[in-house]
Amino acid sequence: MRSVNKVVLIGNLTRDPEMRVTPNDQHITTFAIATNREWTTNDGRKQQSTEFHDVVCWGRLAERCEQYLKKGKLVYIEGYLKTRSWDDATGLKRYRTEIVAEELIMLDKREDSSNGENINERTARMRSEGEQSGSAGCEPSELKNKERMHGDLDLTSDEIPGLVSENQVA
Repeated sequence: MRSVNKVVLIGNLTRDPEMRVTPNDQHITTFAIATNREWTTNDGRKQQSTEFHDVVCWGRLAERCEQYLKKGKLVYIEGYLKTRSWDDATGLKRYRTEIVAEELIMLDKREDSSNGENINERTARMRSEGEQSGSAGCEPSELKNKERMHGDLDLTSDEIPGLVSENQVA
């Protein structure tokens, strides 16, 4: 029987990404994001809960995340869950479940340093090396034209349920 291990999250970075290189010369970047959930109880009270998620990126995606992401940035992440284990200094077995990112879209607007023009979320899409796309491995400022050439469709804030874009706030 088939199974599914797929994670889709939208949240804000809780710390700047940290990149390191493995002994095999693989780049790995780690960071955490916070996601919020709001609901109303049966008696009409609004409730809120925040969850924190550890994210791991490998290869070219790791390099791009370290280069472009900062604490507070809003990101869309697709990936899968991976649990790793190790023995701590006292010999106790420890476990950590992380999201291994395969695709990341920066949802915050940011400025293009070359001409001061705002770049929207469609231009800041990054994928892991395994993805087949014309936009993989490009600088975010190059993505707009490459996506047009290759016909990639990206999510915008209007297409993500529950996400309010700047245009909708009034």
